Amino acid sequence: MFAALIQMFNTPEPPLRGPHTKLSVAVLLLEAARQDDHFDPVERAAIEKVLIRRFSLTQPEVARLMAAGEARVARLVQLQGHTSEISREMSPEERINLIEMLWEVVYADGVLDPEEDHMVRRVAGLIYVTDRDRVLARQRVLGRIKQEGH
Repeated sequence: MFAALIQMFNTPEPPLRGPHTKLSVAVLLLEAARQDDHFDPVERAAIEKVLIRRFSLTQPEVARLMAAGEARVARLVQLQGHTSEISREMSPEERINLIEMLWEVVYADGVLDPEEDHMVRRVAGLIYVTDRDRVLARQRVLGRIKQEGH
């Protein structure tokens, strides 16, 4: 018993963000990109970029996460399970950052489709991000896009 206790203290803690949370984020990003019924390479690249940046992933890791996310999106009935995971596991600041990620993806093709806008609004509500924070996140993303010259 003492050995088991020592082992417990010597075992490193798991990372704060588990694979389920990462998968939930990937699913929401993929679903946002598909809202306008057109998922192009620019949107795929934007998703990969934000996932790599947010979770410090390698290219093989992001490829596996994208594949798992696409498989999940193909069977997706509702967002609730994924948004519940995110609400439970992410801090308010991280959830606002997720809304920024969603804005980056929906603006990747240069056009905000009404269905994409609706999805970002819906997700923000489901993960308890206020309208004010959602709008400010959008403004930050648009500012970065303008600064980058897109």
